Amino acid sequence: MDVLKQVLGRLHPLIVHLPIGFIILGLLLLWYDRKRKEYTKVIPLVYLWGGISAALACITGYLQYLGEGYAFDTVKWHLWSGIATALFSFLMYAKLKGIQQIDFLNKVPTLVLSVLFFLLISFTGHQGGNITHGEDYLVEPLPNHIKSALGFETFEEKAIVLNEENWEDAPIYDDVIKPILNNNCVSCHGQKKTKGELQLHNPEVILKGGENGEIIVVNDPENSELYTRLVLPKDDEDHMPPKEKRQPTPEETELIKAWLSIGNPFEGTIGELGMEKELFLSFFPKKHDADHPDIQISAAAQDTIMNIKNKGFHVEHISKASHFLEVSCINKPSFVDSDFEILMPITEQIAILDLGGTQITDAIFEKLATLPNLTILKLDATAITGKNIELLTSLEHLKSINLTGSNLEEIYLQSFTEFKKLEIAYVFGTKVEGEGVRTLKDGQITIDYGNYELPPLPSDSIIY
Repeated sequence: MDVLKQVLGRLHPLIVHLPIGFIILGLLLLWYDRKRKEYTKVIPLVYLWGGISAALACITGYLQYLGEGYAFDTVKWHLWSGIATALFSFLMYAKLKGIQQIDFLNKVPTLVLSVLFFLLISFTGHQGGNITHGEDYLVEPLPNHIKSALGFETFEEKAIVLNEENWEDAPIYDDVIKPILNNNCVSCHGQKKTKGELQLHNPEVILKGGENGEIIVVNDPENSELYTRLVLPKDDEDHMPPKEKRQPTPEETELIKAWLSIGNPFEGTIGELGMEKELFLSFFPKKHDADHPDIQISAAAQDTIMNIKNKGFHVEHISKASHFLEVSCINKPSFVDSDFEILMPITEQIAILDLGGTQITDAIFEKLATLPNLTILKLDATAITGKNIELLTSLEHLKSINLTGSNLEEIYLQSFTEFKKLEIAYVFGTKVEGEGVRTLKDGQITIDYGNYELPPLPSDSIIY
């Protein structure tokens, strides 16, 4: 029976469009036929079909509410306005059919009823859209700072990033507990969906609890459902999140327990609350990768990254624990110097930049000098000669530069000695002589000419 209820309930998004179509068609025909009077027999029939399909939509919608775990407060306005829409469809049918038993309908002009009906169906559709897509559906593509300015609460998956220097200063709820809940729980217990009438997207609703009451017992994680459900076996029907959903890590679960044991504070830093450092060690960087600076930076806005991707660039995060980006023109060989302006919004985040095989010239060096955290630079198979390459000496983190197959001239090779942290330069296939200098700056910089040959092996001479 539960399966049938869920199957029929999930037909609601399909069926709900039928009454909308019939009702809008009826309203349009009323307007079109106001003088012609050619469709007086058809229009009542359209509203009758609208009423029948609206009733079916109400039934399937109610079944979906029961089966999908929506809170009644979330669906009540959509439910009652849907029922009103179905009744109004039958009233419009009776009015246009001239059924005499309903006298009051004859006193209300058809135009007034049509306007009221249009407002009703608009309200009903709006409430349904809020349930399926959330109240912020129309503003969701906007950047978070604009959504916040408009009064909408923002949610985004956020990694817990701590290190030796800042871990004690991190706010326990905003930087640790809230990301755990947002990443693992809010998809089912947030504003868009409220299973078990439980929401976990802000402190007020967390303390309120769900249909079974409060989920936190102060200073007692072992009796707090927010924790106990996390540690139930995955096959237990009460385990949360459901086994097919993303699961918090053991370290994240332990943090929830520790937070509950100190009174689940929503204010205060880790240091102020006296929490043990061992609880957070798994969120410290394991090791520093040489392909980006060992510093913390702010994240680039996701909509900015998507905009750059849409213009043909390949952009990805270097690692989950870092906001640094790798940008490549592998799919944009037409890239020219002026296209660099597209990358300006993420200059702070770019650590690896691949402009190989593009149409850049030596004029690009002036623009590359604006990338404060550039670590690996690829300029292979370009028209670069090296003129003005000394502009890159201002880059404090540049460790590798690939000029293979470019027009690099030997006269500019000595400019590398002024680079602060350069470790290797690849110059195979350039105008630099292959028998030239192998290292610079007392061996700190390797000049790699490529064209390697493997040493012969005794087995190479065996004739089979």
